[in-house]
Amino acid sequence: QVQLVESGGELVQAGDSLRLSCAASGLTFSLHNMGWFRQAPGKEREFVAAISWSGSTTSYADSVKGRFTISRDNAKNTVYLQMSSLKRDDTAVYYCAARFRTTVWEYGSRSKYSYWGQGTQVTVSS
Repeated sequence: QVQLVESGGELVQAGDSLRLSCAASGLTFSLHNMGWFRQAPGKEREFVAAISWSGSTTSYADSVKGRFTISRDNAKNTVYLQMSSLKRDDTAVYYCAARFRTTVWEYGSRSKYSYWGQGTQVTVSS
């Protein structure tokens, strides 16, 4: 079965950096687009970042652009989210998601992703 397991979430202070990891199994990782979403209490799950199956294309939400970087290591079946200059508003459960590669780049819709991890908590304090 497909499993996506996030790790790296911690309690940090505003301005800190943190790297999240998502380890995938049960799927051909190199043929899947990968995404990161997050959900804060009382809020809808929102798109954060995505990377294409080949790593050639990335997209970011405006709220994290310039601060977060998504990357992948297909040899390790792992996608990463490097976060810097963290803000209190970044506090959320961060979820990893996967979908089979596409011809046209689509990245931000939750309904398009086939597989989801259980999430990892990131808390940013002031």
